[in-house]
Amino acid sequence: MSKRTRYFMIGAVAFLILGLSIGTVAYYNGGFKGLRLAAAGPTELQFVPENAAIVAYANVQQIMKSDFRQRVKQLEAGKGERGQQEIKDQTGIDIESDIDTVVAYMVPEGKDLKPSGAVVASGRFDQPRITEFVKQKGGTVGDYQGKPILTFVSAEHPDGGGALAFLSANEVALGSADAVKRTVETAAGHAGGANVTTNAKLMDLIGRVDNGNAWVVGRFDALSSHAHLPDQVMSQIPPITWFSASTNINGGVSGKVSVEATDNAAAQNLLQVVEGLKGLAALQARSNNVPSQLQQILNSFQVSQDDKTLILSFAVPSDVLNGLMTLKGRGPSKK
Repeated sequence: MSKRTRYFMIGAVAFLILGLSIGTVAYYNGGFKGLRLAAAGPTELQFVPENAAIVAYANVQQIMKSDFRQRVKQLEAGKGERGQQEIKDQTGIDIESDIDTVVAYMVPEGKDLKPSGAVVASGRFDQPRITEFVKQKGGTVGDYQGKPILTFVSAEHPDGGGALAFLSANEVALGSADAVKRTVETAAGHAGGANVTTNAKLMDLIGRVDNGNAWVVGRFDALSSHAHLPDQVMSQIPPITWFSASTNINGGVSGKVSVEATDNAAAQNLLQVVEGLKGLAALQARSNNVPSQLQQILNSFQVSQDDKTLILSFAVPSDVLNGLMTLKGRGPSKK
């Protein structure tokens, strides 16, 4: 399998699992936990403010243990392991086994026009070791409403705006200092801090994707405003209000992306755009002799419209992934 082919497959999955979580997880170096359901969604939603614009979730233990993840790990053997080992050496956190799930959120932009958000990770954390590590890096240790809080300087927060709070023995919040404090307030119900479970629209969207082991829902404008897409691209996208995406990763990979347009006509326009892109991708795949397994992945994408909602779904069975692994064993493409 050529390097381009491998990157296509891995990048597509990364887009669904991580890119769809708005970069919040990557932005704040968060982690993940096992599913614990309330009426809808994981119980960690108690930490998410009512006015959140985007909410994302991933069950890392399910993903880490999946057959699919093991295949991807074989494709890029050794890559990324150094970074994981550094995290373990410095903080005692083994991402493979210590992180269970993550819930990430983004709130509307503040006065400084910068996105504000936090990640709530559940798992097993060595609080003294993490605290000492932050202190060694110039961070400070304090208390906020009865919860230990660490503030620190990072590349994203050169003025010391990052923070980590220990919410419980197995839950931490990581993000901007303001967002972490807001997370603590929300959980305690302080300062009028109602949580997202009182937000009817977001909870409706969460209820539709809660069967996935990774998902994200939210307002499309909050997503598009930080996507840095060219104006020519944005001008071609019909008006969209809400979006949701979910994926299930096990032996194979399946998922669904839904976007809610402003009306039926806008959804129809978007449907035509997506179908055109799908047709173009299929044509290019055939003309460039893309392996049949990747053509099967492209063919698995199905697009439908339900009133003003556009739905894109896909399913990649395990036998297709096994075929890609066989190609890997044949070495890189000669083209």
